[in-house]
Amino acid sequence: MNLLQAIVLGIVQGLTEFLPISSSAHVQIVSELLKVPGISDKNSATTAFIATIQLGTEAAVLLYFAKDIWRLLSAFSQGLMSSAARKTQDFKMALFVIIGSIPVGIVGYTFRHFIEETVRTLWVISVTLIVFGFVLLIADRLGSKTREIKELNVKTAFGFGLGQMLSVIPGVSRSGASISFGLFAGFTRASAARFSFLIGIPAVLISGLIQFKDSYQNLDSNLMTGTVVATITSFVVGYLVIAGLLRYLNRGSFLPFVLWRIFVGVALLILLSAGLISA
Repeated sequence: MNLLQAIVLGIVQGLTEFLPISSSAHVQIVSELLKVPGISDKNSATTAFIATIQLGTEAAVLLYFAKDIWRLLSAFSQGLMSSAARKTQDFKMALFVIIGSIPVGIVGYTFRHFIEETVRTLWVISVTLIVFGFVLLIADRLGSKTREIKELNVKTAFGFGLGQMLSVIPGVSRSGASISFGLFAGFTRASAARFSFLIGIPAVLISGLIQFKDSYQNLDSNLMTGTVVATITSFVVGYLVIAGLLRYLNRGSFLPFVLWRIFVGVALLILLSAGLISA
């Protein structure tokens, strides 16, 4: 991996981690197109690389939501000792984040090896990009977009979690699936995205650390420098994307992301069918 390839992949990870278009799918597609040595031709190295640069974007979301995270952690710890503290909105929100993180944690940990070894192919990614692009479109069109994040309850928090659970399927998009549920449930675009980011913190952090622990040894010396560069790049770009997306969703729709998903999915099917790219 050369420096330019590392920077490109870091940018792709940073741009796509928080957008509802699937970061792992785009990193895998771009690495295949670039024919990155040790990435496009070795699934174990791909897993290690993606897990590592995901930690870069996870650091970005931790920094962006640092005040919120500290406030929720403080409220939750106080609520463990005080019944009065358990009635506060911050304690309830912390509890909802935990509830929303459970489904993907269970399914992801249970089926991670099956997913990495069997399902993570570009054929699957091409189909899920298209199908869940239409799901996001329907949710964005039909949702009332009237509920704010403070109107969350146990039922809707778990629903967000079930949406996020679908992201174990390559190409679905963690944020896209959970945001789609939020839109169907009537939440505003910004509220759905914000809670999606919050429940993604424990899920992505834990899964990333587990994947890194299990696969970092597959990153040989030729990949290590590029991985570090890509991780730093993904952190910087990811932070900028979070801020920009939340501002955009106060007035914009998800249509551009839907169109992009469908375009990439169709283009990928054509390339695969023509034998121009390997699955």
